[in-house]
Amino acid sequence: MGSARDKTDATQQRLLDYALGLGYDALTPRAAHEAKVRVIDTLAALAGGFDGEACVIARRMAARTPDPEGATVVGTAMKTAPDMAAFANATAARYVELNDVYHWPGSAGGHPSDVVMPLLGVAEHARAGGRDLITAVVLAYEIYLRLSDAIGRTHFDCANFACIGVAAASARLLGLSRARAGHALSMAAVPNNILRRVRTGHLSMWKAVTAGHAGKAGVFAALLAREGMDGPPQPFEGRSGWSEHVAGKRFALDVMGGSGVRFKVEDTLIKPRSSCATTISSILAAEKVAPLLRNRIADVERVTVETYGRAKAGMGTGEHHWNPDSRETADHSIPYVVAAALIDGTVTPRQFDEAHLRDPGLRALLAKIEVVANDGFTRAYEKVPVEHHTRVSVVTRGGERFTGEAGGEKGDLAQPKSDAQIGEKFLGTAEPFLGPQRAEAMLQRLWRLDRLESVAEIPGGFTRI
Repeated sequence: MGSARDKTDATQQRLLDYALGLGYDALTPRAAHEAKVRVIDTLAALAGGFDGEACVIARRMAARTPDPEGATVVGTAMKTAPDMAAFANATAARYVELNDVYHWPGSAGGHPSDVVMPLLGVAEHARAGGRDLITAVVLAYEIYLRLSDAIGRTHFDCANFACIGVAAASARLLGLSRARAGHALSMAAVPNNILRRVRTGHLSMWKAVTAGHAGKAGVFAALLAREGMDGPPQPFEGRSGWSEHVAGKRFALDVMGGSGVRFKVEDTLIKPRSSCATTISSILAAEKVAPLLRNRIADVERVTVETYGRAKAGMGTGEHHWNPDSRETADHSIPYVVAAALIDGTVTPRQFDEAHLRDPGLRALLAKIEVVANDGFTRAYEKVPVEHHTRVSVVTRGGERFTGEAGGEKGDLAQPKSDAQIGEKFLGTAEPFLGPQRAEAMLQRLWRLDRLESVAEIPGGFTRI
C-alpha cells in the first residue's frame, strides 16, 4: 500500500504546507488590517444585494436545511447547514457588484471576496474568534490570487479559485488533520469546475450565484473531509487532473505571502460604484459630463467612450451590451452604465431595476453610444500599478462638445481607499438595512474584529430591521 504522500501531488502538498503553517502571528499588520477591510466591504455588498431575486431564491433553499449548530444566513435569524449558509450569503454579497475585484496584468483576475462570507459561516460554526477569521481570509485570498496569477485567463471561471481557497481555509478553521485537509482540497478541486460561460454574452442570475456555488462547494468539501470522506488522489497533477484540464498547464506556486513577501489581500481593489469593475472608469467619466449637459439628454447626437482594450473587448462589444435584458447584463455593459450615468448623474443598484432597463429614454441614448479602444489607455492598464482610463465625449445636435475623463490622477478604481471611505461605503448600504445606530455599532465591532472572541457576534448583530 502506498503512503499518504503517494496519493498527493506537489501542488496539493504546497497548498497544505501553506494552509496549515500560516498563523495570525505571521501576518503583517497591513495584511491583517486589509482582511478586516474586506470583511467590512463584503458585508456592505451583502446588505446592498439582499433583496435580489437570486438572493431570495438562495435563502429559500437554505431554509430547507435547518441546522441549529450550523451557520447564520446573514440578515436573518435563520441557521442552516454551513455549506448552505455559504451559498446564500456569498450569492447576496456578489449580487449588486459592490464587492472587491482583482486586476493584475496576465492574471485571471477575479473577485476574491467571494471567499469571505463562506468563511464567516464556517468560523461561526467552529466557534472561532476574530483572529481565526482574519487568518482564514488572508489564507483564502492568497490561494485564490496566486492561482489567478499562475494560470491566467482560461475558459474556466475564476470562481474555481474561491472554491479551493475556501476549502483550504475551512479545513484550517475546522481543525482538520493534514490528511483530512488534503482530502478537502481534492474534493474541492476535482468535482467543481465552473465554465466561464457564466459571465459571457447575455448574463443570467447565475453570474452572482456562481460565487455562492463555489463557496458552498468549498465548505462542503471540508465538511465531507471532516466526516471521513476521501477525495481522488493527485487532484492537481495526476492524469486528467485540475492542472491538465482547468489550468491547461503545469504550474508552480513558488511564491506565497509571508516571510517578507507581500500578502495578496493587499492587492485587491475596492469598488466605488455598483457595477462590473471594468465599467467603473466609464461611470466615473460619464459622471463628470452629466452636470454639463444640464438635463439636455434629448439634444445629444452621439457619445464616444474611449477606454482600454480589455474593457472594450469585454464590456463594449456585442449587441447584448446595447440591448441588455437583465440587470446582470446591464451591469456588465459600458454603453448601459454610461447612458444611466449621463441621465441620472451616477450609477447605484437602482439604475439596474426593471424601470431603468425598459426606460425608452435610456434605450434611445444607448443607440447613440460608441465604444472604442484607446491604445494609450490600454498600455496604462497593462502595467503595474494598473490604471483604468476612460474618456467620455458627448456631442450635441448644436455642435457643443462635453468631455469627462477618469483614470490615474483623474480618479481611478485602483486608488487606495481610506478607512473613512470604507466606513462611508459600509454605512451607505448598512444603514437602510440595520438602521443608523445598529449600522454604526456593527461598523465599530468589525474594526475590532481582531479582538472578538467569537465571530458569532457578527451574523448575530446583522439581522435586518
